[in-house]
Amino acid sequence: MSLTETYCSMTSEAMMSDVDIAELLHRIGLRVSREAIHALIAHATKSKLGPSQLLEQLAAIERRDRDTRNLASRVAAACVGTPKPLDQFDWNYPAAIDRALFEHHYQTLEFLEQGENILFRGPSGAGKTTLARHYGLRALERGYSVRFITLSTALADLLSQESLPATERRLKRYTAPRLLILDELGYLPCDARAADMLFHIVSRRHEHRSIIITTNLAYKQWPGMFPGASCLSALIDRFAQHCHTIDIEADSWRNHEAQQRAKGKPPPKPPRKTTKT
Repeated sequence: MSLTETYCSMTSEAMMSDVDIAELLHRIGLRVSREAIHALIAHATKSKLGPSQLLEQLAAIERRDRDTRNLASRVAAACVGTPKPLDQFDWNYPAAIDRALFEHHYQTLEFLEQGENILFRGPSGAGKTTLARHYGLRALERGYSVRFITLSTALADLLSQESLPATERRLKRYTAPRLLILDELGYLPCDARAADMLFHIVSRRHEHRSIIITTNLAYKQWPGMFPGASCLSALIDRFAQHCHTIDIEADSWRNHEAQQRAKGKPPPKPPRKTTKT
């Protein structure tokens, strides 16, 4: 049925029955809410909008609704979660953090366009994962594909495959997204086979697709996480070649909040020093 025929059918049906116009629009594929449709009709009647103006506004509402639904679906698929809002992140709490560097990459996402990496490094509870998640959300809002996962879960997933073809197929889960966020390197030890898997991910993404890693370890401490891994030097070399490091010096924020709740008072604002890139 043509658009004209559909419109005539809708008009005739609406005139001959008490069917809600929202239901008619939903039948032809519009997904905007019933409340939004009725609000638009009330606004159009009050403002005496013409047919073309009414259709333009309806199309705009539908487009926004679809964009919102699409983003929510992509956020869920990326497993980024719902971190504390960025405007609630206490930049004064860390003793040292390069906020300017974080905000530059957050606003521009230049690192994604250039296939560069980011390393969030600091102790447990300092906010590394929260900030990394916000990079993921920002990238999703800009239309990039994203996957967030703990490093240990990703490596266990790859090592559980029962054949080389199955492993190759599963590797695409970690090599295809424009942004891969690997959380918590340094919390669970890995063997040489796991290091080989991480090397495959890093080398296949090298200079083409970005990786964000959160860790509590300096590069020189990584061998302790992957004992006996012969590929580790090459892995670090590839990851670090085009990498921006954001170091965070802070005590655990979770412990800090727990202590302040126990005392029944808000956390104080400690003095903060600025780091240079």
